Amino acid sequence: METMRERFLDVTADLLDQDPRVALVLADISAASFVAAAERHPDRVINVGIREQLLIGAAGGLALTGLRPIAHTFASFLVERPFEQVKLDLVHQGVGAVLVSAAGSYDWPAGGRTHMSPGDVALLDTLPGWTVHVPGHPDEAETLLRHAAADGDRNVYVRLSAHQNAAAVPVEPGRFTTVRRGSGGVVLAVGPMLDAVLTATEGLDVTVLYAATVRPFDAAGLRAALGSRPDVVLVEPYLAGTSAKEAHEALADRPHRVLALGVPREEHRHYGSIPEHLAAYGLDAASLRERIATFLW
Repeated sequence: METMRERFLDVTADLLDQDPRVALVLADISAASFVAAAERHPDRVINVGIREQLLIGAAGGLALTGLRPIAHTFASFLVERPFEQVKLDLVHQGVGAVLVSAAGSYDWPAGGRTHMSPGDVALLDTLPGWTVHVPGHPDEAETLLRHAAADGDRNVYVRLSAHQNAAAVPVEPGRFTTVRRGSGGVVLAVGPMLDAVLTATEGLDVTVLYAATVRPFDAAGLRAALGSRPDVVLVEPYLAGTSAKEAHEALADRPHRVLALGVPREEHRHYGSIPEHLAAYGLDAASLRERIATFLW
């Protein structure tokens, strides 16, 4: 099955060909895949080498000239390592870029802790105005990437993962999608967590919402889905509790409960595989079913 990252490579090359405003900034990661694009657009495809602070600084500079830069590398090197540049060279300067990551929370266990970034979305939450997309399938990644490239001058983070769902959902940027209806509360599955959530909630009387965009948070969509039982379970593929504040604010005017599931703060110091990491975090289908059922009933 094609990965989200492979789709990103094709879509970005197409955007470079079709839109003279789009530029691409790389830090060695994926540079070999853009050799042909760089030959066609040498002024708009830039590889700064393993200099992630410069990656963001260059994106900010390109944005100041009126271009729409896309910056790409692993999540830990795109958000965490150059965070000061994200804060100053993009947000403080009042310019926008599209940051597209790979290898997020547990994608490459063999890479170790340096290549894991479960706190990336939470870190961006400390800054104003970010749109954050977390697709769960290559088709969704393409839709959201094309939307981000055309999204004026906003700062957009597109979080790609090797962990993905078997089928795409027809996503609308910024809106939650109702996948299954029930009356016993809402389970909100983010990006690649949908398949596990659907398996975990099979036969349970719950509404399953799907989020491929988490910022801005679709408060109206969550409220509309709740009905008379204001119980919410968040299932996110990054740091547990990242969207809890958003859910609480969406329901601030009514008594409610929120269970936030995701990657724990504690480090798991084993390499393993993606399924093994999900099981260790309690994010596999069997663990999710037990945790969701215990909370709701």
